[in-house]
Amino acid sequence: MKVEPFGPLDPSLYREIVRRALAEDLRWGDITTDATVDAEQRAIGEVIAGAACVLAGLEVAIEAFSQLDPHVRVERHRVDGDRCGEGECVARVSGFATALLTAERTALNFVQRLSGTATLTRRFVDLADGRTIVLDTRKTTPTLRALQKYAVRVGGGVNHRSALGDGILIKDNHIHLAGSIRDAVERMRAAGHDMPIEVETQSLAEVKEALAVGVDIVLIDNMSLDDVREAVRLTLGQAKVEVSGGVTLEHLDEIASIGPEFVSAGALTHSAPATDFSFDVVVDSSPDLSAGPTE
Repeated sequence: MKVEPFGPLDPSLYREIVRRALAEDLRWGDITTDATVDAEQRAIGEVIAGAACVLAGLEVAIEAFSQLDPHVRVERHRVDGDRCGEGECVARVSGFATALLTAERTALNFVQRLSGTATLTRRFVDLADGRTIVLDTRKTTPTLRALQKYAVRVGGGVNHRSALGDGILIKDNHIHLAGSIRDAVERMRAAGHDMPIEVETQSLAEVKEALAVGVDIVLIDNMSLDDVREAVRLTLGQAKVEVSGGVTLEHLDEIASIGPEFVSAGALTHSAPATDFSFDVVVDSSPDLSAGPTE
């Protein structure tokens, strides 16, 4: 697996997701905003980090505002990947007040959850300190995988598989149905896919069986630290090792010190706590905002 820095997220991956998220809130309109705010009122809103974090998903949040007001203006004070302090303004948006208020919760939902994943990932990566590569898993929220895996990259982690066709991973159920690790690997090779073969193992006996058939990566799943240590010793020079199951911040230092090439943690995407963000709005008294959005 090649470690690559994150790049900008393709808007085509989130425009429709944002549209559906807004529609979820707007089934019967925004009755409170429509009744209390003049349709021509303009406002300025600041997106404020409520806690120290690694920022992720700012452009997704901005998309929510711009879908309701195509001429919204944006001043970006921070970009994805930046470490932000509590109370820091990461962006200012200005436009029609009704659009800003209606899009507020959707925009914050995206930036909160993606920043939460990026922040937790960065904690894992910092603790690993280059001794092992931190991978994510496919334990993602349905339909939001592209965004959550992007947030992992923002935090310095590496994506494992984004889809089932991205790599070979022979898991326990494949082994049970094929008959054995050897049978599953032989069938995989016969299929002719030119990819490294990774096999999930749950005991040292299975590690030895996987090594005997020459797999490229051995996944050590839910084994004790003593067994992980022995598995790494057995695979040295023969295959790479990924440790999975029970990989937490509390145990990561000890696991990394053993020397596996990879650790994977489903918690990065299924259990990362959302980072608190708020949106503070004031009246915009500037005379003209009709020139279009700023970058």
